[in-house]
Amino acid sequence: MTLERELVDIVGRDQVLTDPGLRAPYESDWTRRWSGSARAVVRPADTGQVAAVLRSCATYGAPVVTQGGNTGLVGGSVPRCTGQVVLSTARLQRLQSGDHAVVAGAGVTIGRLQVHARAIGLAYGVDLASRDTATVGGTVATDAGGIRVVRYGRTRAQVRGLEVVLADGSLLSDLERPGGADAGPDLLGLFVGSEGAFGVVTAARLRLVPRPPPGTTVLVGCPDVDAARALVPADGVRAAELMTGDGIDLVCRTTGLRRPLRRTWPVVLLLETDQVPDLPDDADAVVDARVWELRERHTEAIATLGVVHKLDVALPLHQLATFLADLPALVAPHRAVLFGHLAVGGLHVNVVGPAAGDETVDRAVLERVAALGGSIAAEHGFGIAKSGLMHLVRSREEIDLLRRVKHALDPAGQLNPGVLVP
Repeated sequence: MTLERELVDIVGRDQVLTDPGLRAPYESDWTRRWSGSARAVVRPADTGQVAAVLRSCATYGAPVVTQGGNTGLVGGSVPRCTGQVVLSTARLQRLQSGDHAVVAGAGVTIGRLQVHARAIGLAYGVDLASRDTATVGGTVATDAGGIRVVRYGRTRAQVRGLEVVLADGSLLSDLERPGGADAGPDLLGLFVGSEGAFGVVTAARLRLVPRPPPGTTVLVGCPDVDAARALVPADGVRAAELMTGDGIDLVCRTTGLRRPLRRTWPVVLLLETDQVPDLPDDADAVVDARVWELRERHTEAIATLGVVHKLDVALPLHQLATFLADLPALVAPHRAVLFGHLAVGGLHVNVVGPAAGDETVDRAVLERVAALGGSIAAEHGFGIAKSGLMHLVRSREEIDLLRRVKHALDPAGQLNPGVLVP
């Protein structure tokens, strides 16, 4: 008996992919920077099959990389070395609602979850441009924030319960536990943001929020980031997205979208608010919900420039201007295109030019972010790309504790080796 034969017995022949052509979509991420060759791709249909797959892989000593929508940007969702099995959660599609919450399988996309919530007059607080691909399991594993983070918080704030399979196939679940019935530490909370290194999230109970009435969306040009910050109101903000004039020019040039503002500005603010925001009388602004397309097509436009080093970071708001002033020198002679979540200091820094394996610019940017008191893993986690730099933002004691937690939950190092834990 071989591992592949056991996996076929568990999930069925059509759900174990060993042919290189069939494996290929699971072996590279969006950036084209991270890729590897999997021993097999296995697609379990339910939690019981996930547990059986993990037990079988443990028996044969095969490391497991869990993959949702494969929209990660730091190498954490694709195989890195020979012999790794990709466990796809795509078929974990349960979806049931009740009492302002929903139980969603790890493979449910954020877009499908949003449609489900709208059908019952509610909304899900996490939203991303990759909503039709990104999955519940992936966003829980990376504690994703997204464009509504200023209003509803990160994924952790939405989680009301989890179902997780550990490396040995044992199951932890509080999906059916009544709210307020917990006592002691939040053990399952360990798995939010754990990037698949502690266990495989198979389902989550997520809060739903009242569906907001129509708001106002405005795009406004600004001379600098501090001027943009000054336009963000104290109350009623649903989204406050930062772009640059260069970025918008790139989007318009590559997608054919119309340039909405009268001139090109260094900084462009996209605001969505409950009420019409106060703007200067002479503001170069457009009030139109369709301007969201400019923001959401940035990744598509940037990808036309070549292989991109995507560095998702967050900075204290008072340090944003300093970082933006420093960035050109940090990436020189290469080009950086950025956008992000202004109200919380989150930035997607996209560096075009360095070779796929050249980490020099990455390190320079991330070291500067850390020196300014920021986070080097703000949106997609540490993955492979940043796990070796965790010391920039975590103490030696914290890293040691992470290692001990990893060893306690996965003593053989079977789950997502090299991710999160240096």
